[in-house]
Amino acid sequence: MSIVRRSNIFDPFSLDVWDPFQFTLRDAPQLVSDASAFANTSIDWKETPEAHNFKADLPGAKKEEVKVEVEEGRVLQISGERSKEEEEKNDKWHRVERSSGKFLRRFRLPENAKVDQVKASMENGVLTVTMPKEDAKKKPEMKSIEISG
Repeated sequence: MSIVRRSNIFDPFSLDVWDPFQFTLRDAPQLVSDASAFANTSIDWKETPEAHNFKADLPGAKKEEVKVEVEEGRVLQISGERSKEEEEKNDKWHRVERSSGKFLRRFRLPENAKVDQVKASMENGVLTVTMPKEDAKKKPEMKSIEISG
């Protein structure tokens, strides 16, 4: 049996499936690192009359390191990996605060999102994903059915 959990408790659209047998104690350091990468990926979602706009702060990430995907279940997934800085033998680190490693965020999209018209761009470490919306004023097409007999 799997349990559905949220990768971010404050984000009602971030649902992940949890497998209780997936975790072992030797995975604990990686789990802490992964949780840090999740927490450090800040994303804003703004809905305008025309579109859903997502903005993700990904400082230092190259567009080749980021993937934007839409799953069949109307889920937008933004993932990637921030590269770790190469260490030299003579280097002496005093503080390491910037996160590196994999990140993943998922958002369940509303019915009015046109998932086949998603556009993404990246500039100055900010990923922008724009997804147009269906016209709200557009009424569903009605087809008349002729009654026989």
